[in-house]
Amino acid sequence: LTLIHSPSCPFVQRVVIALNEKHVDFDRLAVDLGAKPDWLLAISPLGQVPVLKFEREGEQPEVIFESAAILDYLEETAPGEKLYPTEPLKRAQHRAWIAFSSNVLDELYRFSTAADGAALSAAHAALRQKLKRLESVRNAGPYFAGQHFSLVDAAFAPAFRQIDALDRVSRTGLLDGFPGLEDWSRALAARESVRVAVPRDHADHYLDQLRTKHAIV
Repeated sequence: LTLIHSPSCPFVQRVVIALNEKHVDFDRLAVDLGAKPDWLLAISPLGQVPVLKFEREGEQPEVIFESAAILDYLEETAPGEKLYPTEPLKRAQHRAWIAFSSNVLDELYRFSTAADGAALSAAHAALRQKLKRLESVRNAGPYFAGQHFSLVDAAFAPAFRQIDALDRVSRTGLLDGFPGLEDWSRALAARESVRVAVPRDHADHYLDQLRTKHAIV
């Protein structure tokens, strides 16, 4: 297995967390999304990462693109503890919240790259609404569905990591009044699979990337 990735991409991080939880060995191949190579465009229709590449002796390589599809594949095929509920309705609900996490990441990107105060205020309000909804459905913890770590946790961990990095520069207040989310964020940050999913200097690299976009950080 080779994970084609960009080091700071949150969608890559969720896959790395799942691979870590499943104890799957894999290689990494980093790409510059600012200068996408032709071979990436040939295997990833949107030119995005992550892409999981499979190479078997005597066979043509195959790939899966899109992080949610990769998570589903790993859950179905990789050894280790299951990270989806076994009951079909609960499993479908978890998939829906993973889709919601992608929307939260999109809102977080708009917030973190706001060009002026008005855009920042609007993005902050929109993101707070999403987080308020999330606070209302999370169970007692420490994770999304209680004691058991799930793929929903893997999907949201990168968002909480970004919020934490932004708070180092200027307090965002995004989690104010959401004690459940604050506890969840701390639990995820302490988990080994989440902690080692990025390099130690990830926060600095993430913030430097935002500065190149003239973001308010």
